[in-house]
Amino acid sequence: MADDKMYISYNNIHQLCQESADKIKQFNPDLIIAIGGGGFIPARMLRSFLKEPGQPNVRIMAIILSLYEEVVNSDGIEEKPGTQVVRTQWIDYNQSKVDLVGKNILIIDEVDDTRTTLHYAVSELKKDVEEQAKAKNADPKDTKFGIFVLHDKKKTKKADLPDDIMKTGNYFAARTVPDCWIAYPWESTDIVYHQKKAEEQGNDVFLPSTTKE
Repeated sequence: MADDKMYISYNNIHQLCQESADKIKQFNPDLIIAIGGGGFIPARMLRSFLKEPGQPNVRIMAIILSLYEEVVNSDGIEEKPGTQVVRTQWIDYNQSKVDLVGKNILIIDEVDDTRTTLHYAVSELKKDVEEQAKAKNADPKDTKFGIFVLHDKKKTKKADLPDDIMKTGNYFAARTVPDCWIAYPWESTDIVYHQKKAEEQGNDVFLPSTTKE
């Protein structure tokens, strides 16, 4: 069962973020919103590659949305897609003082699977923009959204993303992959085995180093 998975290493993820950074710089994000837990590590890695000399780091905010439910079978515990998005953590705008209006906002998740979670995140964040814009008599259309995922699964999606993301070049997928189970390293309880499988599948290092520490 495990051999049916696509194992991805931390090295691979780091380089996917590096490879994607130049395109994302053209979007020029003012704020990163990471969808937890899969979006947290790519968001932090990508921020290093987006950093410009003399400029502050792009701020990262976290939201947590759940679409998967755990079910127990004869082999142990596995995950299967749920049907409804559950919001377990959102941005506290009063405490964080985050203003979305007029910003370029990059939403990050690890994988675009059914697209349900990304659709929910964009839709709800746009509602927040409308509320903030109304309060300050501003135009909500001045806020731009982009999306970055490590992997976009080639499959029929269950939800859509708006044209102002999909038809403007503001959707960034580092790789388009078949519809398979992707095993990310932060999910592993045996990282040595995980790394070995990633290397065997060719999902470890794929780019020559271009910089020196």
